[in-house]
Amino acid sequence: MALVDVLTTIFSCIFFMGLVAWISYQKTKGVVDSKDGYFLAGRGLTGVFIAGSMLLTNLSAEQLIGLNGSAFGYNMSSMAWEVTAGVATIIMALIFLPRYLSGAFSTLPEFLKVRFDDSVRRMTVVLFMIGYGLITIPSVLYAGSVAVLRLFDVPVLLGVSYELGLVITIIMVGTIGSIYAIFGGLKAVAVSDTINGVGLLIIGVLVPILGFAALGDGSVMQGIDTVLNNHTEKLNAIGSPQDPVPFGTIFTGMIFANLFYWGTNQYVIQRTLGAKNLAEGQKGVLFSGYFKLLVPFLMMIPGVIAFHLYEGEAMQSIDLAYPRLVKDVLPLYLSGFFLAVLLGAVFSSFNSLLNSAATLFCLDVYSPFKKNNVSDKQLIKVAKIASVVIALFSFIVAPLLMFAPEGLWQIIRIFTGFYNIPIIAIVLVGLFTSHVPALAAKVVIIFHVFAYALLKFVFDVELNFIHIYALLFFAEVGIMLLIGWQKPMLKKWQYERKDTVSLVPWKYALPTAITLLSLIVILYISFSTIGVVNGLSTMFWPSVGGVLLINAILCVLALRHWHQHYSRGIERIGKS
Repeated sequence: MALVDVLTTIFSCIFFMGLVAWISYQKTKGVVDSKDGYFLAGRGLTGVFIAGSMLLTNLSAEQLIGLNGSAFGYNMSSMAWEVTAGVATIIMALIFLPRYLSGAFSTLPEFLKVRFDDSVRRMTVVLFMIGYGLITIPSVLYAGSVAVLRLFDVPVLLGVSYELGLVITIIMVGTIGSIYAIFGGLKAVAVSDTINGVGLLIIGVLVPILGFAALGDGSVMQGIDTVLNNHTEKLNAIGSPQDPVPFGTIFTGMIFANLFYWGTNQYVIQRTLGAKNLAEGQKGVLFSGYFKLLVPFLMMIPGVIAFHLYEGEAMQSIDLAYPRLVKDVLPLYLSGFFLAVLLGAVFSSFNSLLNSAATLFCLDVYSPFKKNNVSDKQLIKVAKIASVVIALFSFIVAPLLMFAPEGLWQIIRIFTGFYNIPIIAIVLVGLFTSHVPALAAKVVIIFHVFAYALLKFVFDVELNFIHIYALLFFAEVGIMLLIGWQKPMLKKWQYERKDTVSLVPWKYALPTAITLLSLIVILYISFSTIGVVNGLSTMFWPSVGGVLLINAILCVLALRHWHQHYSRGIERIGKS
């Protein structure tokens, strides 16, 4: 790249990022002076900010690069992780969120303390903090920084070695993310995420359009025709056992993995705990589910386009497919905007994790240690110090991952498996039973760590790790129920309702959820042998029509149900 091109990219990137920072600052003035203001955005987040923040917290460089790489090297089967997450958002919006908000909880461990005891809270905090500090935060920072390096060849731009260029990029990305999280609290994170989300959507639409044009020698329609009529096996979302995501796993462990992520993972659900009211929280969570339906088009179709453009060319890694496509099709005047969006997506996940880690430390470790006798001002000060320490620690750990790059994703996957399933099992049993004691939760946490380690490393079971998730989930729920039957609580647990925010649900929550499920089914029909694979079959339109008819009937019944309850006083629903 010429010096003028480099300077144009850098300055336009700085402009867009500065604009996001200024808007975030204007939106957060006077909001972060209290505990609820700093950690939960003053419990005033609306559906738009919740959806935007949840989406960008979830979507980062590893998805942008990795999903397109998976489509380039295999097919569309990896879309399952994104598309079926819509089911988890429905369960979160309709079942989990009303209970979280009615108890006015600030963190998930706080709920587990109320439901079980303080020991269970401490055990889950340890799981989250170790996971965030040693693996999740450094790996997000590392993966994002590598993506920036690959896309813009930072070592060449700066005239330094790859190792030094990576360290500089890590510190740059981490520092920007830290500023939002440390000084702006959750609302700054949510506002900046939403704005960056709009940018990600613009880029997400532009790249495939420009890619189709490049494939069709200037004609977008010709490019689309090429993808739909050549090597259509690349469009298949029904994964075989040899594909990255076998289709059967969607109905086993993936359900619980997604439910853990969208319903109990602190750094994702924290923005829902800061909702203005239940209705806005439900809007935000469900809207994020709808955005996930766009992921195959925005983050996998470009990989298919790259396959057609570079077919027969030797590529060092399938993860280089998307960076190559962007370099080839994106005009120079948009490169700075793209860099700003990419950086926004990267440090979105980083600053969300940082904010949540500080929240867990302050509200579930520091405050209880001080017997909850801590002023809001002191708590916010400690949170900022904790964020700085965690950020600096991640700056040290993240570069070390370059010495084992092939094992990065395996490390993340294995480590997450150590704590995601027991947490979702404990939360579900805790929500839907009143007699299961704290002993059951403690036994399950310990059992899972040893059982998962044995299955993965000692016995080396020839079973997809997602199926192992499902087996352990059902085993752990069974253990908890058995202990609850043998040693029930002396006094049944009763849910203590707190009217911190309005708990009147959104009128269209159930119809919106039903339609989301229908669209997930239609998406899978479309990317299958019934749909675009080998050309549309005679069953395509009848299948889609049948789903839409069932959807319309269920939506009408849902709205009728709403009106019946509304006439009797809808506030009663929020108490359930």
